[in-house]
Amino acid sequence: MSQARTPLASLATRVAYGASQLPRVAWYVGHGYAMRYIAGEVRRREGGAARPRARTDKPVPDRRRLYADMARLFQRDLENVEAGIYPLPADRDGSLPALLRRSMLFFEDLPEVHRRRNEHGHSEVLNEETRGKRPRYYLQNFHFQTGGWLTEESAERYDTQVEVLFNGTANAIRRQALVPLHEVFAGRDQRTLRLLDIGTGTGRFLDFVKQAWPRLPVLGVDLSEAYLREAKRHLRRRSRVSLAVGAGESLPVASESQDAVTSVFTFHELPPEVRRAVIRECARVLKPGGRLVILDSLQYGDVPDYDGLLEVFPQNFHEPYYSSYLDEDFRTIARDCGLTHLRDEPAFISKAMVFDKR
Repeated sequence: MSQARTPLASLATRVAYGASQLPRVAWYVGHGYAMRYIAGEVRRREGGAARPRARTDKPVPDRRRLYADMARLFQRDLENVEAGIYPLPADRDGSLPALLRRSMLFFEDLPEVHRRRNEHGHSEVLNEETRGKRPRYYLQNFHFQTGGWLTEESAERYDTQVEVLFNGTANAIRRQALVPLHEVFAGRDQRTLRLLDIGTGTGRFLDFVKQAWPRLPVLGVDLSEAYLREAKRHLRRRSRVSLAVGAGESLPVASESQDAVTSVFTFHELPPEVRRAVIRECARVLKPGGRLVILDSLQYGDVPDYDGLLEVFPQNFHEPYYSSYLDEDFRTIARDCGLTHLRDEPAFISKAMVFDKR
């Protein structure tokens, strides 16, 4: 891509970017306000005491700080577009009826989320039908949502849920993983490269990969058949995309076959021993000189003012492995697997961790 832009072209890009992103933020921030209002009404209707507030002694950013950091994320996202790292993004949220259906699914599940949170109910998806068909750590109602990661409704609900949680910034965060890929893909024939995405979910990140490199062959691996069906629908306009049911700790590809491996919002949902197994697999399948990009939550100390927010997150949502993630030493794990840590790049409440295979 050419990096030379006329002032008029740059202005047009900024206007188009703002016109696409501002309504998204307003939509999902509005969902967040509605969610909190509904939760308050449910508590009042039940006549019970308010649920105890999540507790932390660590710093928690106020709303002004959160919105300022969101603005910095979007500014960086726009700068990446203007630098030619990736094109003006198409978020592909779908038609208004599709948006409304996903919102309906999101709001309809809130009473059940409330019930599970109060009852500490997080194992409803573990039953005779599912037992033994997926790893035990996976068979949980993550986020207290109905169906865990296993149902069609959960797959339709997921992107709304995550965008509400992140105030409409989830896609902009995902795109920050494209920057370290651009560093190793630039100037190379994308048709000869291979990228593997672990925990591909509904395919939102792979869509951004394909917007940047439409001829790049990619493989998305996930444990949920329902989520992969949603990804297939989302990526139906894209070519050279393969999707496969599989676990990150046992990847269905040959050793030293991938130029890049990515994982977005997955590692905080893995037990410590599984995180290590997945990184070993990443090292196995990467070619020498290949790149691993893990985009996930901040950890303690990355942005100290956010440490309290990180501590209370698993108190509000069922995230059984998140607390151990916050202290995980990814540099040492990667080094022991033959991977060199290059840098961590914060992106609002998340960060991209970048590693190369020696």
